[in-house]
Amino acid sequence: MTEVQTKPAAAPAAAGPPARRSPVKNAREAATGWLFVLPFVVLLVAFLLLPMAYAFKLSLYRSTLIEGEHFALFENYTQAFKDPLVREGVLRVIVFGLIQTPVMIGLALLAALLIDHATSRFARVFRLAAFVPYAVPVVIGTLMWGFLYSKDTGPLGSVLHIDFLSSSWVLASLGNVVTWQWAGYNMIVLYAALQGLPREVYESARIDGAGPAQIAWRIKTPMISSAIVLATLFTILGTLQFFTEPLILQPLNPGSITQHYTPNVYAFNQAFSFQQYNYSAAISFLLGAVVFVGSYLFLFATRKRSAL
Repeated sequence: MTEVQTKPAAAPAAAGPPARRSPVKNAREAATGWLFVLPFVVLLVAFLLLPMAYAFKLSLYRSTLIEGEHFALFENYTQAFKDPLVREGVLRVIVFGLIQTPVMIGLALLAALLIDHATSRFARVFRLAAFVPYAVPVVIGTLMWGFLYSKDTGPLGSVLHIDFLSSSWVLASLGNVVTWQWAGYNMIVLYAALQGLPREVYESARIDGAGPAQIAWRIKTPMISSAIVLATLFTILGTLQFFTEPLILQPLNPGSITQHYTPNVYAFNQAFSFQQYNYSAAISFLLGAVVFVGSYLFLFATRKRSAL
């Protein structure tokens, strides 16, 4: 019998260096990426960066009858910082935000938890109904509430005999308009975060004896804390830039909603009622600094709390 000689297995070929990408292909891919980003860049530069640069330039000049328009550096900012009407408006929106933000986020979170718990057709209808106010333009919604608040012809004001736009009620009335307008939007954000949670966690909690309220408060809410922080941040930004609602309702009661009710309303009236464009630009940038500082402090506080 002849012996079958087996040949030793060939050693695997050594892996060579990875193939280098062609510089032409890399340039083509980079150009394609910039082509997709180009519309956003054009809109960002044309409608945000250039207007901001022009407004900042205006804020560095002053216009007087004697000297005309001249470079004044930060004189407008100094005047705005010392202006008691600016400080009054900033203090008002801060107080408004401290009250209105927890109320809005609390209602949005409660609605999102209730809709997430319910599985019936009513939940889908309620979700749509809660989101409808956000689809209504802010001006239209504010005019509608102005009619409801009217003490002469409005259903609420005439029936309840309450002047909702008086000095003692106006801040709460404006808060109601803002909450009605934006609570549905925040509810959708929080509800979308709840939909991304694993359902197995709820089953484990039920097996351990947790009820619906405990699951909602101790499991669901902590797991969507990042979405709550995001919704709260957007609410703070909107509150500090409070503008449309008081401006629309101002003609209904100018004594309660003054021309300096909020910093944005004050800046608007300085520019378009008194032609003080330079001072108006300085007020706007000063408010932007307040918004930035407030947002940073909130993010810092929430990050520190989450680390603990």
